[in-house]
Amino acid sequence: MINIWEVNETNKMIEQENLDVRTITLGISLLDCIDSDLKVLNENIYNKITRVSADLVETGAEIERKYGIPIVNKRISVTPIALVGQAACKTPEDFVTIAKTLDQAAKAVGVNFIGGYSALVSKGMTKGDEDLIRSIPQALSETERVCSSINVGSTKTGIDMDAVKLMGEIVLKTAELTREEDSLGCAKLVIFCNAPDDNPFMAGAFHGVTEADAIINVGVSGPGVVKKALERVRGEDFETLCETIKRTAFKITRVGQLVAQEASRKMKIPFGIIDLSLAPTPAVGDSVAGILEEIGLEYAGAPGTTAALALLNDQVKKGGIMASSYVGGLSGAFIPVSEDQGMIDAVEAGALTLEKLEAMTCVCSVGLDMIAIPGDVPASTISGIIADEMAIGMINQKTTAVRLIPVIGKQVGEVVEFGGLLGHAPIMPVNKYGCEAFISRSGRIPAPVHSFKN
Repeated sequence: MINIWEVNETNKMIEQENLDVRTITLGISLLDCIDSDLKVLNENIYNKITRVSADLVETGAEIERKYGIPIVNKRISVTPIALVGQAACKTPEDFVTIAKTLDQAAKAVGVNFIGGYSALVSKGMTKGDEDLIRSIPQALSETERVCSSINVGSTKTGIDMDAVKLMGEIVLKTAELTREEDSLGCAKLVIFCNAPDDNPFMAGAFHGVTEADAIINVGVSGPGVVKKALERVRGEDFETLCETIKRTAFKITRVGQLVAQEASRKMKIPFGIIDLSLAPTPAVGDSVAGILEEIGLEYAGAPGTTAALALLNDQVKKGGIMASSYVGGLSGAFIPVSEDQGMIDAVEAGALTLEKLEAMTCVCSVGLDMIAIPGDVPASTISGIIADEMAIGMINQKTTAVRLIPVIGKQVGEVVEFGGLLGHAPIMPVNKYGCEAFISRSGRIPAPVHSFKN
């Protein structure tokens, strides 16, 4: 039972340490909207989203007023549109009409993002899957709120390298079509390995086919709270360090549990999961890199960074699962460059490179996230970076993702401003050597062996 004492205990965290509920994400199944007539399909989608989510924003506002807990975002995720649209969509342009319908529905109910313009192609692509993927640049350049994700690999099926090759081209084309906004469209596109069905965080959220008709998922953040807690045990041993992180994660997760239960009760929609992810913001003191530095690193990226991040991620999970029976999603620590001032500082100091970030993704929650690179990087190189990250996820049986932003017209050393939660980012250098021949091979990288361990 959650009581008002626990809520009061979090007041200091909220007022002084940047604790917030990062998002309430309402997942909505669109499987019952499927129709072979494109016009009818779009009408069905718009009507269902607006009907089911009509009270989402106001419910979030009521909870904020009642408990004084900031709920930064109210969002929607839907069934992967490649599944929903295949009966009606015969061309990429047909899929774009659905993206515009999603955008209109999101605007009508007042949410800032809607996720699920997605396809699951870890073992192969249908024509409909490929049409949706090819529609992504146009869809993201002609909408404001739509987020897209493509799952191209999994531990069970391997990596679809045809999809990886295509996604490198799609990322670059999306960058070109949104070049007037510093290639912002790429900030709304995630490529996954082992994508979870219940992820409330954009841009990778979609409503999984294993989920109920509608579900409430909550994503909680709090890197500032963890950093403040660690300041109070500066210089103590590792046991004290770990216990402090676990206890803090427990308290943060309880806040999320309270919000999730309230939202579920008010909207009469089942509660799904709490995603306890230390998701940073550009605000001072709200940084995962800041936590790593408090643990003892001069900068994120210094020797010891991967070990410190592994410790942090594990203790966050351990604390979270004690606070809620339904912890899911990505839960752990995000390391997006543009959204974390400490990461930006580390890049500008020369301490943090793309290669070190890749090593860190072996132990963090997601992957190479919100990284700006030069706009003249070849599509095959982008595909190679995607393939490397997918391999980490596949072999390590974890979710990994790539959200690269090739900023057209900008080079290493320049800075791109995205604004809001997306922050700003220095353009990072990319290995100049190519992998065209590797990426051009067709087919799949097979799934790894599961029973033969050394």
